[in-house]
Amino acid sequence: MSKSKPAGAKILEGDVVAYAMLTLIAIFCAIPFVWLILASFDANASLYLRWPSEWTLNNYIGIFVREGGARWFFNSFFVVGTATIIVLVFAGLGGYALSRMKVWWKRPFLYLIILVRVIPPPALIVPLYQILLKGNDVIGSFVRSFVAPESVRPVMLGVGLIDGYLGLILVFAAMQLPLALWIMKTYFDTIPHDYEEAALVDGANLMQRFRLVIAPLALPGLAAAGLFAFISAWGDFLMPLILLSSSELQMLPLGLFRAFLRVQQIDYGFLSALAILYMLPAVIAFGFARRYFVQTFSGGVKA
Repeated sequence: MSKSKPAGAKILEGDVVAYAMLTLIAIFCAIPFVWLILASFDANASLYLRWPSEWTLNNYIGIFVREGGARWFFNSFFVVGTATIIVLVFAGLGGYALSRMKVWWKRPFLYLIILVRVIPPPALIVPLYQILLKGNDVIGSFVRSFVAPESVRPVMLGVGLIDGYLGLILVFAAMQLPLALWIMKTYFDTIPHDYEEAALVDGANLMQRFRLVIAPLALPGLAAAGLFAFISAWGDFLMPLILLSSSELQMLPLGLFRAFLRVQQIDYGFLSALAILYMLPAVIAFGFARRYFVQTFSGGVKA
């Protein structure tokens, strides 16, 4: 008569199998990142994963010395950072209004704006480009009437809707705002009205209540919305490719793409170093916002 295994042994065997599978999956997912890290310090990096024969920092130095990487970083941080700030301001105010208002059109409005995230961006390229082009012509004629001819191009690099900072900032903000509005509206729903009522009894007006009571309580939601907006805009490749053509406005995704398409032999060390630097801001942003991110999707403020 065969003896059955104890329940504890069966659980232990199941845990071993589960952890073994998770370990294999983790190793499989980590291999590309290990390749990037090793190749970025390899003086003779190749397409294959290997231990560097000669360790060097020239791949990183070359990004800023030979390729003007500092300009790429400035453009990316300026455009994405400004767009994220705009998203946070409008998502905070709009989310609060949508949470507190009792109107019949609120739910249809929320479903309507989220369609911006559902529709694939390539489907919007042609109408979006036409709208921005017409707006750019209006701005250009206005600038030319007040600015000297030699100063038109520098000014248009800042305020132009096509091949200008302003156009890309507005597009990034418009694309990330719907999801941020949903996040903030949902988070404001979890904040009890008692806090506002207490501040109202103390004589605080609407702006004081929002600035001193609501905004501090909404920080986890703002951090989560800002994290989503920043990472999504930081990784966007299509919009900068379509809307930017000047070398002065080149951003990190375009720098990485154009370095890969060079006619000469591909410099895998340079590409790996640039990819590592490209990933770092998103990883650091997630590290700072992780605590707020978890708090936002685990219930927010409890009554």
